[in-house]
Amino acid sequence: MERRSKVATPNLYQQHPEPERVECAARECEPLELVLVEGEGDSRSWREHVERYHYLGCRVPFGANLRYWVRNRNRELACLLWTSPAWKMRARDAWIGWSEERRKHNLPWIVNNGRFLILPWVRVKGLASKILALSARHVPSDWQTQYGYRSLLLETLVDTRRFRGTCYRAANWLHVGQTSGRGGMDREHQRHGQAIKDIYVCPLVRDARQRLCGDPTRQGAWR
Repeated sequence: MERRSKVATPNLYQQHPEPERVECAARECEPLELVLVEGEGDSRSWREHVERYHYLGCRVPFGANLRYWVRNRNRELACLLWTSPAWKMRARDAWIGWSEERRKHNLPWIVNNGRFLILPWVRVKGLASKILALSARHVPSDWQTQYGYRSLLLETLVDTRRFRGTCYRAANWLHVGQTSGRGGMDREHQRHGQAIKDIYVCPLVRDARQRLCGDPTRQGAWR
């Protein structure tokens, strides 16, 4: 009787040794590159990093999204995910000042920073705020190319139990309030959304609020 060797089932997220630690001044990581994730292999690698190292794991985003690597000289430093915005957030909506009708119509002009992961072997002070500034320059045109809307406002939620939002403030994002404490599950199936989260926004044009309350397509001064 012929014996057959047992073949191990491949693991979707295979364990790889961590790259060499990056510890330097932020200027030594320039120029930074914001590179769209493209292709099956690139996508798999991005998902592996986010699933392994981000406290919320990697879930398939609902709706429009863009995924990026942040690189320097072919070194991967960070992963970014930009998605469709939150449907409703009282503090954000009050800050914008739009009506219910305008909110429903103009939401596509807002983009949400759903994941921001500095890879754990990267220890560079001030890098996160530089990445956010770079994103503010590149995401609007990439979003327009992909989905037909040039973003007017970026938003994000910061879990105050874990983070202080320092990098967002350093990149001139505005704290506009807090969530009501509702949301979904994290990777350990805990209701992370029950935590009160700080809401930060980044206007990409000087008259972002006025345009979101009216006609987002009208021409205005970009910041």
